[in-house]
Amino acid sequence: MGRVSANGGARPGTEDTPAETAPGPAPVPAPTDAEAEEPAIRDPRPSAPPPVVRNPGTPPAPAPPTATPLLTVDNLHVAFPTRGGPVAAVRGISLRLAPGECLAVVGESGSGKSVTARSLLGLAGPGAVVRADRMRFDGRDLTALRDRDWRAIRGRGIGMVLQDALVSLDPLRRVGAEVAEALRNHRIVERRDIPDRVRQLLDDARVPEPDVRARQYPHELSGGLRQRALIASAMAAGPPLLVADEPTTALDVTVQARILDLLAERKREGTAVLLISHDLAVVARLADRVAVMYGGVFVEEGRTEQVLADPAHPYTRELLAAVPRARTKGKRLSRTAGAAGAGPAAATAGSRDAGGGGCAYRPRCPVADARCAEVEPPSVPAASGAEVRCLRPEVLWPQRLSAESEPRAETSGQAEPGPPATRDRPAAGTAAGNPDGTGAAKAADTRETGESTPETAVARASGPKEVRAGAEPGGTTETAEATAARVVLEVSALRKTFPGPDGSRRTAVAGVSFRLHAGESLGVLGESGSGKTTVAQLVMGLVAPDDGDVTLMGQPWSARHERERRADRHRIQLVQQDPLSAFDPRWTVARIVGEALGAPGRVAVRRHRGRIAELLGRVGLDGSMLDRRPAQLSGGQRQRVAIARALAPEPDIIVCDEPVSALDVSIQAQILDVFADLRDALGVALLFISHDLGVIHHISDNVLVMRDGAVVERGSAHALFTSPREPYTQALLTALPMPG
Repeated sequence: MGRVSANGGARPGTEDTPAETAPGPAPVPAPTDAEAEEPAIRDPRPSAPPPVVRNPGTPPAPAPPTATPLLTVDNLHVAFPTRGGPVAAVRGISLRLAPGECLAVVGESGSGKSVTARSLLGLAGPGAVVRADRMRFDGRDLTALRDRDWRAIRGRGIGMVLQDALVSLDPLRRVGAEVAEALRNHRIVERRDIPDRVRQLLDDARVPEPDVRARQYPHELSGGLRQRALIASAMAAGPPLLVADEPTTALDVTVQARILDLLAERKREGTAVLLISHDLAVVARLADRVAVMYGGVFVEEGRTEQVLADPAHPYTRELLAAVPRARTKGKRLSRTAGAAGAGPAAATAGSRDAGGGGCAYRPRCPVADARCAEVEPPSVPAASGAEVRCLRPEVLWPQRLSAESEPRAETSGQAEPGPPATRDRPAAGTAAGNPDGTGAAKAADTRETGESTPETAVARASGPKEVRAGAEPGGTTETAEATAARVVLEVSALRKTFPGPDGSRRTAVAGVSFRLHAGESLGVLGESGSGKTTVAQLVMGLVAPDDGDVTLMGQPWSARHERERRADRHRIQLVQQDPLSAFDPRWTVARIVGEALGAPGRVAVRRHRGRIAELLGRVGLDGSMLDRRPAQLSGGQRQRVAIARALAPEPDIIVCDEPVSALDVSIQAQILDVFADLRDALGVALLFISHDLGVIHHISDNVLVMRDGAVVERGSAHALFTSPREPYTQALLTALPMPG
């Protein structure tokens, strides 16, 4: 079978994912003369997208009065067959999209956003049943398209940026060939002009050194560079509609800003954009209208300023409250318990059964009553002007959820499954027991000495205490303070180079040094390609440094052979950026997590099934996930499985390489709370790598800022975010978008 390309073709020799395959062809009416004039590219696959069946009897939504819609969708339903009966992923949504307009669809993982987007290209998935009253694009009826007609539209009429760049890009083809595919298939330029056009497209997508990158393979690029190459590929044929499914997920803030500027420029030139995103800051910057999706339906729709500035539906308010901000540091972000069956994933999954009546959001709604379990809520106007689905509008508006997050409550003893409630953590840069802020001054001084301090970790382990001025790491007395302050990881003058495609050596890491203390969270911040992930690989011992060394728990680490390191592997665990490429696609979730418990075999997995379910509960997944395979999970669910796997051997250090980059804001909030709880309860140290400034500020005690392989600034999170000294750090903060 072949991997489906959003540019109109299929790639032989690669394995399909569920959302990218399609069942066999179905007879449809012959194309009209206008349709026959569209260029058709022969597809080696004998299959066709799932048939779209008209669903009569439901009146279409009114068209916007300002412009003729480029895309019209009325009453779209998408269901998937399962052993327990059909599951409705999309349940009757309608939308309009005019040229030069951006509609953003936001919501949690599993809410139906990506299925909606893929249905517009005939790529809903294997066995999918797609029906709608009307689906029209640029005057063409999408319900009547044959396979060859879909191929003519994909890439040329509708371009798509998929969420997972490493899976979407062919690992056997160079990046330049990927971008050139749409140019060749749709005959956009002469063959001799394709290399120049590819170089221009990569440059437009802000890919540095486009000539060099075009000759590289996807695995040789960072996550951000792969995502930019995918965007260049989607824009190659100049489609009038761009469907962008999480287009900036893997991008740092400066590159994100450039990509959003590029999308905004295309929008001004008349390109319509359907933006699928969990990043409300991105939505605020680009979208004209917002549709908030939960359980396969739009629960709130309106102008961007209406929805984000004055949210009406409790779910919309929950999403906004989960965004990490300066005022949320040291406080809980999530409102939903992480125990199995009680998290957002369980609530969403439980609301998607075909034929299930009532409001999908009722298990989490603060104003739900008995009627909400029986009647599907209608759409009613809110005070802001947005449309909201609710049965109780008379009580909905007074029930404004606080935008401020609730502080952590006191707890004692070991952590139970799910995020345990703990005390407020002291703000980074402020020593516990020093309310006058002297700790902040001391933290700011660390930028001068280049050394992070353990005061915050000490405070977490022992409670408020007076911190001795000028104390060096490990210089306190042999008590709980010494345990918390001990150095668990030390990196000294690491250097690493890699061969480039032209034969030269390219420097990835240049003289990086730092210390990580027990219970500390050290954030590593920087643009894509700055060396962050290479530092993680060096720390994990996955690649050998050219120079410098790493010590773990006071013992040599990088200098040892892997056979010697194996006995201590459980002490340091990795949560990778791209879980789909890290997992064995043949294994179930139970086996993936069980391997980290030393139980990879099926019999051993059954014996540890209770412990594996408990680990899944910590990250908000229920036991129904145990027998699923990676391809059957959403992007956010896969990332949570990766975190559960890292927690399994009870490590001293977790290296987190973009651990929440693929998660929607509510699940991101839950996972950040899980990490914070693990630090508080178990003293686990975190090396937290991210391009998300809000996440780094929220989770980190101290921060390193990297550029071109080197650390250009370091200090406490509070001092660095409030008074950055390095112009590069200032530029990062300036580029940070904010929701609302």
